Amino acid sequence: MVNSHNEWAPLKEIIVGTAKNYVSHDRELSFDVFFHENLYKSDWAYPRLAQSDADARKNSRSWNISKQYTEELVEDVETLAETIAGFGVKVHRPMDLPENPDPIAGFGWSAPPVPALNIRDNSIIVGNEIIETPPAIRSRYLETRLMQPVFTDYFKDGAKWSTMPRPIMTDRSFDLSYARDLETSLGGPTEAISDPQSSPFDAGFEMMLDGAQCIRLGRDIIVNVANENHQLGYEWLVQHLSPAYRVHRVYRLSDNHIDSMLLALKPGVFLARHPDIQEQLPAPFNKWKFIVPPEPEAGSFPEYNTNDLVLTSPYIDLNVLSISPDHVLVNKDCTGLIRLLESEGFGVTPVQHRHRRLFGGGFHCFTLDTVRDSFLEDFAN
Repeated sequence: MVNSHNEWAPLKEIIVGTAKNYVSHDRELSFDVFFHENLYKSDWAYPRLAQSDADARKNSRSWNISKQYTEELVEDVETLAETIAGFGVKVHRPMDLPENPDPIAGFGWSAPPVPALNIRDNSIIVGNEIIETPPAIRSRYLETRLMQPVFTDYFKDGAKWSTMPRPIMTDRSFDLSYARDLETSLGGPTEAISDPQSSPFDAGFEMMLDGAQCIRLGRDIIVNVANENHQLGYEWLVQHLSPAYRVHRVYRLSDNHIDSMLLALKPGVFLARHPDIQEQLPAPFNKWKFIVPPEPEAGSFPEYNTNDLVLTSPYIDLNVLSISPDHVLVNKDCTGLIRLLESEGFGVTPVQHRHRRLFGGGFHCFTLDTVRDSFLEDFAN
């Protein structure tokens, strides 16, 4: 039965995503809004998308991915699943996306679907409940349906199963303020997001929130909110989970996901991108110890060319997965982080994940821990 209350308790069951038939990115408004910070921030991503490429991008929404990269991604994800199973953990898998799938469609839009790879995004486990979260990218609208057999089995075994309200996802559903504020603050030749078009189905800003924007700390859940779409999702979680849980909002800790900025490794200890995060957290969690890794090392990432779309910052390797309070899985190329965690008393298993910057996720993103040896505790007292 589903039972997961935090990010670190001994792992018993997990879902590991699948990368099969991940062949392209669909460049349209929802995609560009979601990845805007890392697509255009020049000191985090290489190559920078230049204005000289704008016409080529407008002529084709589909941004193809090298077959070599997709094959290596599949290999790395399968190795991850095998590594986790080697700890005695029961590993579940989503259904594979078929080759050349039909596009999915909503009111006024269509998009080619992607595999259920970064499965942390569209679901969150809270105790014995599966909560499907409202997607922020159109191509991922039906992604959780690839999880249907696993979720159904858990439901039959007694798990609660809820779905947050699904957005219509017209252009005007999206709050563009964060991306536009970023364009203003960056200056220089950044690429603006296209003007949103009106639709007869416009319903104002809609609820969109990824599970990866949440950190589960027993009775407390911290949610990163960067725009009005996230705010609506945060308010739903407050209504749905109170009074059993205290749901806290942190404002613009990142553009969306929190798990490449901050992860809880065990009670009293966070892994954090930088020490200033401490000031943004609610009391008493701002009193926990903050382990800050060294800057990513040169040569830790493959070099890509202008035909490759870089979706994450070099800090993606902070996205580790806890097997227990004293053991974590870390990208084998992130040697500085491995040494630091070992010096802090953690056991570390290095695992290969080469193209994390092209596919937008690390080990925490690729997994959804459904059963940990845990119970509902209050770590705030």
